[in-house]
Formats: sequence, structure tokens, C-alpha cells
Amino acid sequence: MTAMINVDLSNFEAQVLSASTHTPVLLDVWAPWCGPCQQLGPLLEALEEEYAGRFVLAKLNADEVPQIAAQLSQMLGVRSIPLCVLFAGAQPVDAFVGAQPPDAIRAFLDKHVPSADAIAAEGQSNEAEALLAAGDTQAALAMLAAALTQDPANDDARARYVRLLIETGALEQAAEALREPLAREPQPLRFTALRLWLDAREFAASAHERAQWQAAQFDELIAANPRDFDARAQKAQLLMAAGEWTAAMDEWLEIVMRDKAWGHEAARRNIVAILELLTPEAKEAAPAAAAGKHSIQIAGHQSADADPQAELISRYRRRLSMVLH
Repeated sequence: MTAMINVDLSNFEAQVLSASTHTPVLLDVWAPWCGPCQQLGPLLEALEEEYAGRFVLAKLNADEVPQIAAQLSQMLGVRSIPLCVLFAGAQPVDAFVGAQPPDAIRAFLDKHVPSADAIAAEGQSNEAEALLAAGDTQAALAMLAAALTQDPANDDARARYVRLLIETGALEQAAEALREPLAREPQPLRFTALRLWLDAREFAASAHERAQWQAAQFDELIAANPRDFDARAQKAQLLMAAGEWTAAMDEWLEIVMRDKAWGHEAARRNIVAILELLTPEAKEAAPAAAAGKHSIQIAGHQSADADPQAELISRYRRRLSMVLH
């Protein structure tokens, strides 16, 4: 049984835009008098069954809902139907016009629809979050490891896994899990940030004599020589290891103000890393793609609600920018 739905003005936003933030939605714009539409419709329904929930098929009768059909036609610069538009992340990301053979439609879908392994891995990742919320950290780690085995390309699961490994002190495993993303060019910021946090935790767990120092011991050295950047950086790393993010950023900022280039810009890079670690995880919207030669873009809805965490991040971004410029 398919989950195909009919949409109109009353449910377009909920069933297409909002729904596509969770699962890609393929909107089939058709009309009863259109011969190619009659050919394409059953094929799309069969493919929806074949893909088993990896996308949702929505159908819009152009005669009954001309407002939406006309808007899409104008946006894409096309005047014929059937018109199929794929929505993801509340945005139209690709489209095709006219009846197409099954293999062509599969190729179109596979560019945007998650694989079966990715769907399974996402389910395991969500289950890991529930286990973590219930306090079962080891089970959550095992579930995230399983998710990565299922779908090694799942960066969201990998980032959660590495973060949890660092938090629980499994530093060698965290380093191993970071090896692949840090070999990419360019390195993804979230994994660079996790590596710098891991560096701080490794320093705190090391045999270095200063790894066990108290803040007052560093402050004594810094008072004697404000440009003792090694002492400032070691103090900042211990603050990072303890999760004292604001105090750590203050120490790194002191270095930036005195010598931006010190340690190959280590202070700036660590501030950026902390801000990334503090930024709430967000799902990435699917990238906009071209339908033929036409660009498809619709403005999404964004929330401007402020919160203390967001204010803290914004404040330190401004401070860093002021110091750098």
C-alpha cells in the first residue's frame, strides 16, 4: 500500500513543505485530460512502493489547484505537464517534465532520496539519542557504532559518536573515528572542532607536568609574563577539557589580541572550534539543484528566537571578529 496523498491549497504547506523536512516529497502536477499524466501516475505509485517510505508521493490536480501549478510553472519556466518537483528541507530541489521511463525516474530519485542503509542508520542514531536521554551511555555508543557500520557516510551519526566517545574518555576510539573525515579536503568544521576538543582532553589526560596544574599556577606565570602564550594555551586546553567553554575562549582571545599568528593561529582556531561545539546540531537542508537550466528556490521559514546559548555564541563571534579586524 502506498502513502500517496492528494494536495490542495489547504494542505500544501503541511503535506509538502513541512513534510519534506523529514522525508523527501515528490509532487506530481497532473490533470485528468493529460495523456502522459495517465501514463506517469501509476509508474510513480509503483516506485513509491518500491522505495518503501524513502520518499512520499503527492499529487496535485492542476485544474483544481491552478494557483500552485501556475506558481511552479512560472518558477521553473515550463508550461507543460506532467511536472514532477522534488521537495526536501521545505525547498524544491529538482524537477523533471513529461513522462519518463522507470530507470530515468530512479536515477532522478537516487540523487536526492536517502538510501535504505542511510534510513536504517538514521533510525539507529535516533535510538541512540533516546538511550542517551535514558542514561544508558554504553548502549548509545553501541547503537551509534552500528549506525556507522550501516552507513559510514552518515556524518551526523559520526559526529554524535565522536562527541560521546570524547565525553566518556574513550580518546583513542575518538581519534580513530575522526581519521576519515579529517583526511578530507577541505576538512569539515565540525570534525576539526571535535579534533581540537580531543587535543584538549588528551593534554588533560597526559603525563605532562602542567596537565595537573590548577588555574592559579598558570595565572602566576601569566602575571609575570602576559606573553607566555604556552601557559595561556595550556590553561585554555584544561578549561576546554573541563567544559568551561567561556573561560577557555577568554584565554584564547587574550592570545589573539596579543599575537594573532601565534602557533599557526591556534588561538583563533580553538575559539572557532568551541563556537562550533556550542552550536546546536541542525539538519542540513538538501542543496538546491537545477531543473534543466532553471534554478529552483523558495524562501524557507526561519526562526529568529533568541536564547542564552545563541546569545553567548553571537557575543563571542563578535568579540573574535573585532579582535581580528
